[in-house]
Amino acid sequence: MNRFTTILKTSMIVKSLLSSQLSRECCSLPFQVSTLSHSSHSLHRRISTVSTVLSSKQNSFIDDILINDWSKDLEQKLSSLAIPSHESVIYILKKLDKDPNKAGKFINWIFETNRFKPSSAVYGLVLRILANKETMTQFWATVNKMKELGFSIDEPTYLTIRGYFCKSKMSPDITAWTELFKRMTKENQLEDEVMKVVKLALENDWGKLTAIGAPLSEDFVLKVLKELRDSPLKALKFFKWAGTGSGNGYEHSSVAYNAILRVLGRTDSIWEFWSMVEEMKSVGHFDMDIDTYIKLSRRFEERKMSKDAVELYEHMMDGPYKPSTKDCGKLLRSISSNSDSDLDLVFRVVKKYEETGHSLTKIEYDGIHRSLTRIGRFEEANKIVESMRNAGFEPDNITYSQLVFGLCKAKRLDDAVQVLEEMQGNGIIPDLKTWTVLIQGHCDVNEIDKALLCFANMMEKGCDADSDLLDVLINGFLYRNRIDGAYTLLVEMVQKARLRPWQATYKTLIGKLLEERKLEQAIKLSKLMKKQNYPSFPDPFVRYISKFGTVQDADDFLKSLSGKEYPSISAYLHVFESFFKEGRYSEGEDLLFMCPVHVRKHVAVTTLFGSSSSKKSNT
Repeated sequence: MNRFTTILKTSMIVKSLLSSQLSRECCSLPFQVSTLSHSSHSLHRRISTVSTVLSSKQNSFIDDILINDWSKDLEQKLSSLAIPSHESVIYILKKLDKDPNKAGKFINWIFETNRFKPSSAVYGLVLRILANKETMTQFWATVNKMKELGFSIDEPTYLTIRGYFCKSKMSPDITAWTELFKRMTKENQLEDEVMKVVKLALENDWGKLTAIGAPLSEDFVLKVLKELRDSPLKALKFFKWAGTGSGNGYEHSSVAYNAILRVLGRTDSIWEFWSMVEEMKSVGHFDMDIDTYIKLSRRFEERKMSKDAVELYEHMMDGPYKPSTKDCGKLLRSISSNSDSDLDLVFRVVKKYEETGHSLTKIEYDGIHRSLTRIGRFEEANKIVESMRNAGFEPDNITYSQLVFGLCKAKRLDDAVQVLEEMQGNGIIPDLKTWTVLIQGHCDVNEIDKALLCFANMMEKGCDADSDLLDVLINGFLYRNRIDGAYTLLVEMVQKARLRPWQATYKTLIGKLLEERKLEQAIKLSKLMKKQNYPSFPDPFVRYISKFGTVQDADDFLKSLSGKEYPSISAYLHVFESFFKEGRYSEGEDLLFMCPVHVRKHVAVTTLFGSSSSKKSNT
């Protein structure tokens, strides 16, 4: 018999906490099969014929490298193909980030054959890959080559590589890498000019900017854009000035375009971002590099910019440097996590994913199902489950948990219970997460008694509770002002179920008990906390006792703070000072006489009582 079942049957805790007999009859889910409409959505123009041809050649180049082992035959074949673009090199390096040896051979080949003009972005990525114990010789050789060509190391690259060296305990390399970065930063002659340009750009003084005659280069432009990243519109103005108005013949490369996209990809400049994407196409830079996509998609996700994240995904899926298959499921999860989930966005992601020849996996189906259940579209959610079954994926705990969560959110608690029963009828054992979702749903609508019935049912099924679930139940009790029930439940689960509640759960319940002047119970919880190796929590007790407590209460509290030894002198002083602060001098003196000799004679205590006596006499 399960340990928790035994506990419940012997203590009868759930029955003692229930305030009334509750009916457990549940109505059936009115799921009706409906046609799931996939709305088509297209915001971007088709890539031109020239772009398609170039993409095809780049794809052939990429496939040959990623599929084959590196060899002389492969090098000869690659020499007959298209010259690799900046975007294709970035894409290949991203794919080879877990294979530093092959990445090193690839980058050596394109550099040695002069088939590619390196950039600071490519060098930064190469160094991150080569910062590996297997390829340290090539790492330092690449650093030296980078220095010869005038490229510098940016701070993110420096910090990332230094972190790897520290984690791998490569002390000599840490020292050499740190000294190199400091020296390169100090010796870089462009830094002063960069900061002058940044200052004038921030001040909108474009006339003086032209007069400076800054030595524009790709590296210079990238540094200025980096410094202006928190002022995207001014960064954009500089970008346009550098490309057309500087008068010194500089032209933006795809590297510079990707850099300005990373700056503009935020809420306050999103219109300018999409305009720049179109401008890139118009000047022949058809494709965003995959590194830029990864950074932007992460930012869009963090800032809940779901619509732009989907449009960005569509843009990349239309090009040669497609996001990984995992990105589809990740994007679907991101959309469904927003409180205002847009179902159309979900279908757009799925449609684009399938157009590129992929079939939905269980992860993608879960993402769609999650979005539907969160917004209460249960009929469509049921249809998705049927489609998932037809594709060979059976519903599991994740699928049912999502449905239970959606039904609880819609306050259809009886339906949620029935789903759980259906789940068990299909041979799927609900896990703790599913039970917690159901119990949380009942607590959220103040159905604490039904929550307890679910809790008892869970225990009888042999599922062990944890600290998260106990916290949910305790807060449910407290919300209904059923403090005694919360106290009884916590004590029973600690003493008989050997559960260790969160420290925050203890603190919350202790605070509520003291508000209700239930000092004895609060002290008992304090002792339980101490037994479970939590730090003491004296402040609310001292505040309560100094205002409402007796001398005996104070003595009982002080004894609860210690085990076999007496509590610290500071604990006694804390209580004495609180009594005096409330003007209860006699109680302080009475407590002093109850204290052990070493406390009464301690210099800090005698000093405190000496000063308090003078204050009392003056009063």
